[in-house]
Amino acid sequence: MPRKRAGAVHLKSKAEIEAIGRCGAIIGALFAEIAPRIVPGVTTAELDRFVDTFIRSHKGAVPAFKGLYGFPGSACISINEEVVHGIPSRRALHEGDIVSVDVGVKRRGWCADSAFTFPVGEIRDEARHILAVTRDALDMAVAAARPGNHVGDIGAAVVETVRDTGLAIIRDLVGHGVGREIHEEPQVSNIGEPGFGVPLREGMVLAIEPMLARGTERIATLEDRWTVISADRSLSAHFEHTVAVTASGPAVLTAGGIWDAAGPGPGTGEDPDRSGFPLDNAGATARYP
Repeated sequence: MPRKRAGAVHLKSKAEIEAIGRCGAIIGALFAEIAPRIVPGVTTAELDRFVDTFIRSHKGAVPAFKGLYGFPGSACISINEEVVHGIPSRRALHEGDIVSVDVGVKRRGWCADSAFTFPVGEIRDEARHILAVTRDALDMAVAAARPGNHVGDIGAAVVETVRDTGLAIIRDLVGHGVGREIHEEPQVSNIGEPGFGVPLREGMVLAIEPMLARGTERIATLEDRWTVISADRSLSAHFEHTVAVTASGPAVLTAGGIWDAAGPGPGTGEDPDRSGFPLDNAGATARYP
């Protein structure tokens, strides 16, 4: 999604990180609920309506992407060669597709952002491969988000994970800070060098989001001016977490739900804190399509 420069990096207090974490808990629960609905024949518009209903069923929560920079949907839903920013439509999913669902939640003035790429029915080996490597790249990048490191260490972790896999890192799309706004400073590139870039400090909250393709690293934007595809239309995948940099290491604020069911990534000996935050949906009455 287009980035607006937000200026300085804003450090968050423990209470503010907890508020962001409650937004993240909604997304984690949402992904678990939407997973069984991602089946052949469902349209991306139907999935978008579910996302909108689920988020609004939690007291005070709204879809952060709805209307953001003019985006028409409540979620970015991107299929196969679509890397990010797919507009929900009457397009139906088919057996063997993979589909990225990218969701932002805003609640009581705070935001969280996360994406998960789902298989549709039985998928091919090459699709399983790109899902596994992209998920591993996210886990390793998250593990690098600790005080004393730099933004470049996050990108370096992605580079090291993807090396020799035959996959390409999408270089022209980046992660970002998260807080009062869905997009804040700093930008978080998926390529980097250890020890370079903005220093990571306690209280920073980052959206870390590796995006890979089976072919070229180059991208193109479709005529709708939103949907970004791999330039050679090769298969792509996207995983994203909102992560707080804390004194004890990275804390994943969008964990739980589907992430737990999908299992952990590669062990590093220094696993990030994946403690969940409670959902606050008192008084909510949700009905799902």
